[in-house]
Amino acid sequence: MSQTAPQPARRGLVMAAVFIATFMTSVEVTIVTTALPSIISALNGLAMQSWIMSAYLLTTAITTPIYGKLADAWGRRRIFQWGVLVFTLGSFLSGLAPTMPLLIAARAVQGIGAGAVMPLTFTIIADYYSFRERAQVLALNNTAWGLSALVGPLIGGFLVDTLSWHWVFFVNVPLGLLVAVLIQVGYREKARPAATLQVDWPGILWLAVSLVSLLLGIQMLARTPLAAAVLLVVAGIGLVLFIRTEKKRADPLIAPTMFANKTFSIQIATAMILSGVLIGYQVYFPIWLQSLYRIGATEAGFVVTSSSVMWLAASFFVGPLIARFVPKRISLLIITVLLLAYASLTVAGLHFPMWTFYVIAMINGTGMGIVISMNTILSQHLVPDTMVGSATSVLTLGRSLGQTVMTGVYGAVLNMVIKATRGPIPFARINGVISAKGSRVAPTAAMDRVILTGLHGVFIVVTVMLVACWWINWRDPQRTIIKQ
Repeated sequence: MSQTAPQPARRGLVMAAVFIATFMTSVEVTIVTTALPSIISALNGLAMQSWIMSAYLLTTAITTPIYGKLADAWGRRRIFQWGVLVFTLGSFLSGLAPTMPLLIAARAVQGIGAGAVMPLTFTIIADYYSFRERAQVLALNNTAWGLSALVGPLIGGFLVDTLSWHWVFFVNVPLGLLVAVLIQVGYREKARPAATLQVDWPGILWLAVSLVSLLLGIQMLARTPLAAAVLLVVAGIGLVLFIRTEKKRADPLIAPTMFANKTFSIQIATAMILSGVLIGYQVYFPIWLQSLYRIGATEAGFVVTSSSVMWLAASFFVGPLIARFVPKRISLLIITVLLLAYASLTVAGLHFPMWTFYVIAMINGTGMGIVISMNTILSQHLVPDTMVGSATSVLTLGRSLGQTVMTGVYGAVLNMVIKATRGPIPFARINGVISAKGSRVAPTAAMDRVILTGLHGVFIVVTVMLVACWWINWRDPQRTIIKQ
């Protein structure tokens, strides 16, 4: 819902709050990942370590659409404030956690808060800025994501080395309190009529059943395929029941009417697929460089940094591009370039030039920075003002699901291909080679070929996803320039 023109000082406070909140939630991944070895060692939690991230992602995914609906009905500020305070509380409890189960529970609390903070930062921008201004403001706000990618590992390493792993969580507490104060002082909403929202409990139930089953099934895919298959069936049933429920509700959690616009649905699907592609590059480029080129973790990590820098630079061109070209054509061109770049990795040999990975990373960052930013702007533009919060939440949910689901799929593909091609080589030895230089396992040419074949499998999946993404966008009926 559009705001009355805010005073410049208040707008500045709000945008500062949005920037800090974006940084706080985005840096969470990189800073915690850096501290994971210390956390696992201190809490004897190797068997449960995957849940440190999974618990956070799971509760974020479940609560995101709920908060979007509540924000449209009850107002942005109170829901955003709630999310910030819950995220801050979860961070504090995570820092205090004396055992792995309590840390996982505290991370789940963090995710409940992040489910409000992440989508509502985009919604607040949509409230305060016109469609013409929005692309530039989103580009500026995206610098928080780039900054988190650059400094997150450095902050995490510094805190762990000089203080303890507890401080990677405690550092969020003052940031969260600052955001809460800035929003309280600066954010003013247009008066709303008394809320008439009826909580869609059946919709929430079936959405939770579907998402929990899906994410648990993906987590178990490589270890217990039968249990994973059962959970995925349950997820499908839950999704069908959720859709049926939403069609019957007068005030649904996720309004089916949003998806009546085919272009809107394509924006959500594109963001979901490209987020899945993105996690493949973020995880498996460093693995490829470390295990086959024997370079250190820091040097391999620069491949991620180069993409982040190009993402930021490219996002500033989104506004001028959608003002001059049909969005569908922009997406098709960029997806074609991404497809060609990633397809080269499906046939790359052991002596594939290392600099090529950095070039592909920069192409990836440029393309993602344009298309995913465009997805955000268009998804907000294509729905009524009263649904902007819900639309943004659905997009955020799609991106989260794309990353979470494909993390499990890529891992399962890599493991299955390696197990099928390793021959007499013990799996434990291959596992030991997939690390930075200095591994205690001496690699051999045979091991390298097995790992390379596994990575080929991962990027074949990436290539198939990009083909699907191209086809979806080719089917987009939008053939005119979006008026700003």
